[in-house]
Amino acid sequence: MIDEATQWRRFAALLPPADAAGFMDCWAIGKQEAGLDQLVAGLLQHQVPISETVRAEIAVAAEVWGVRTALAPGLGRCLGDHQGDRTLRLIEHADTVPLPGSSVATDTALADLLVVPWIACTRCGRVLARAHDQEPWGDLSYLARHYVLFVPGHSTSTALFAPDSAWDALAELRMSCLQA
Repeated sequence: MIDEATQWRRFAALLPPADAAGFMDCWAIGKQEAGLDQLVAGLLQHQVPISETVRAEIAVAAEVWGVRTALAPGLGRCLGDHQGDRTLRLIEHADTVPLPGSSVATDTALADLLVVPWIACTRCGRVLARAHDQEPWGDLSYLARHYVLFVPGHSTSTALFAPDSAWDALAELRMSCLQA
């Protein structure tokens, strides 16, 4: 597994030097949320193509730092690199309909939650999703209660991850595909 500092440097390498320096400065002073905003803005401004896997990694970083919702529209507009790694693909869109937790897994931990498919592996078909409570007013909870790795149509082959384990869940998606 790649540590967060290494991942941050990989993201910085996507940007022109001046933008990369500003991005890394955000990391150094603990302003990761602002840095991720600068990253997406820089990718858009300089029309830097990114692979679908990098797009998914940025989405996970944005999730970890609480800015996924704010950055999702810009991240979706970033140019795609059709030559790059397409193993992972973001599948969540604004109109994604959450699934009942019971349709994804027989595990009782998901029974009262709604599951939003998020990132798919294009090789094995497994999906990484976020599981949320439904708020009394109908919206999904801001933070995920779990991350769920599942195979669509197979409710017995799921893995649950804690709310602070988005990177671990992504790593397991990658590893499970290699073992499949």
